[in-house]
Amino acid sequence: MKQIVFFGGKGGVGKTSCSASYGMFCAQKGLKTLIVSTDPAHSLGDIYEVKIGGNIKELDENLFGLEIDPEAVSNEYINRTKAEMQKTLSPIIIEEIERQIDAMMVSPGAEEAAIFDELVKIVGRYTEDYDIIIFDTAPTGHTIRLLSLPELMGAWMDSLISQRREAVELMRMSTAGNKDLHDKYVNDPVLSILVRRKDEYERTRDILIDSKKACFVFVLTPEKLPIIETQKAISILSKYGIQIGGIIVNRVLPNTVSDEFLLKRKHTEGTYLEEIYRRFKGMILMEIPLFPEDIQGKAYLKRVASMYKDII
Repeated sequence: MKQIVFFGGKGGVGKTSCSASYGMFCAQKGLKTLIVSTDPAHSLGDIYEVKIGGNIKELDENLFGLEIDPEAVSNEYINRTKAEMQKTLSPIIIEEIERQIDAMMVSPGAEEAAIFDELVKIVGRYTEDYDIIIFDTAPTGHTIRLLSLPELMGAWMDSLISQRREAVELMRMSTAGNKDLHDKYVNDPVLSILVRRKDEYERTRDILIDSKKACFVFVLTPEKLPIIETQKAISILSKYGIQIGGIIVNRVLPNTVSDEFLLKRKHTEGTYLEEIYRRFKGMILMEIPLFPEDIQGKAYLKRVASMYKDII
């Protein structure tokens, strides 16, 4: 059994309903389950018909939910970074670095960096408390950037640590006659922070690429664009060493349709289903039919949960 499972896919394919029903399935199996939404447009609470928010909330027996607020975690990340700097750097340097940080946080990728920082904390803090943690992620592009961060940030942190060590060595040499200043740079707090953060990223990355602990499940519908996007995403995640745990084909028309329009649609769908099974041979976990109503509320989620046969 995987301890961490990511659900993702193209926008609008039903990732949240699939991850929510899978969470219900795990909880019914007696597993203490935490489901976490990293999608800025949270709909996890809507599906469970309960307000979740940024604190862990009990949703059902053995089932708990948490929604990450990108804006809140971004602000927390900035404030924490600035607070750490104020303890170690001069006011002049702090003012300049704070301007750089403020500019960085409105740049592309900043939101993913803040969410990943929260993901690092969740993985580090809750893997011992829960049997399984399920992440309901944002649409594919956002998620790809998020899960590629351990690799990218690892290299970035190496560069920062190397630069800081060179600077510290120069400062130690220049303060050789001043014991207090010299001792301060022998145990440089900024370098300690950088090394600690790098270790956290590496531990998280080791978990994400461990096929025994984590995997990514794609949700798609039998349509052209979700098929193409899923294949591209699988290639990218595989490049970063993240295991693909399977594919859920969602909203499949039932065989009982008789309306002329739906029969034509069913024929087109059949062509795409053949393509899905050909392209992703051996990866299909299950098909979920198209229901006449939205999958919402515990009754519907339990109905879908009953379709799961195995623990991913």
